[in-house]
Amino acid sequence: MKLPFRSLRIRLLLSYLIVVLVGAVTMIVMMQVLAPQFFAAHLAAMTRTFGTMSNAMVDQLETSFNESFGRALTVSLAASIAAALIVSAFASERIVRPVEAVRRAARRLASGAYRERVPVPEEVELAGLAADVNALAEALDEVEQRRLRLIAEVAHELRTPLSTIEGYMEGLLDGVFEPSDEIFAAAGHEAARLKRLAHDLSALSRAEEGRMALHLDVADLGNIAAMVAERLRPQFEANGVDLVVHQMPELPVQVDRDRMAQVFTNIIGNALTYTPSGGKVAIMGATEDGMASISVVDTGIGIAPNQLDAVFERFYRGDTSRPGGTGIGLTIARSIVRLHAGEVTAFSEGPDRGARFEVSVPLA
Repeated sequence: MKLPFRSLRIRLLLSYLIVVLVGAVTMIVMMQVLAPQFFAAHLAAMTRTFGTMSNAMVDQLETSFNESFGRALTVSLAASIAAALIVSAFASERIVRPVEAVRRAARRLASGAYRERVPVPEEVELAGLAADVNALAEALDEVEQRRLRLIAEVAHELRTPLSTIEGYMEGLLDGVFEPSDEIFAAAGHEAARLKRLAHDLSALSRAEEGRMALHLDVADLGNIAAMVAERLRPQFEANGVDLVVHQMPELPVQVDRDRMAQVFTNIIGNALTYTPSGGKVAIMGATEDGMASISVVDTGIGIAPNQLDAVFERFYRGDTSRPGGTGIGLTIARSIVRLHAGEVTAFSEGPDRGARFEVSVPLA
């Protein structure tokens, strides 16, 4: 049951009425205390001007004065109460209407209508509240759109290998294909692709939800990057891409070595994928403003300025014609680095101008 005194309208009305009543009581008290003194002084001045008056005339004047003042007070009190009712109704409507709009929008947002928006009123405080609710609605709408996009992207990524496996199995059952090592290897490759996708999605989910266990230890960030680079060097040599690891200063950080190795594997491997034969990938380190940073610079196909943030989105691939992973390696890398209170940033001057990925982590 809604208590009447918890209503904002009732409280505003009562506040106005209390002000009116306090004013009326103040006037009555002042009349009882000061009015007789003022009346006596005025009567003395009249006596000096017109001569001595009889007691009957004095009593009549005093009675008339009290009655006139009482009627004036009654009329003014009634007018004040009427004005308080009108003003409180107007003020409460101006305040309560936007609040009710916010409540309705909040209920709609709770039901999943993330495109709901609140009209912004003129009052500064209420306009701030409406703007905050609208910002919340936009954020929820963006999250919902990302969720729907993720479902569509996962479905698309699953559809291709499943369709391939299904085609091979139907061909074997119908006798179109003869059982061979090539057929089984192709089916196994698609199954491995599905397994890798499931593993990457699980890792991404744990990283973005903060459920990824970190075994923190003080390590040199440059050494971790150099170790990963040396492990990948045979692939660079096979692709004809030059890999250069510059001399780096000491970069002591408190990180999970395996997770950071996973970060550099994704970033350096991504640089290899998008750098053509004859190109170059350089790895260098530095410290600035209490942060240790590793830069992976390539001479590859580059990134358009409007896609520098998109490369970290799930399933984004700059060039789908090139062989690559599931398209969430950079997403996982950024999530892991952010779990270490760091950041991964992409830089590029445009297509065919190469790219630079910088991993920054607080110094230990």
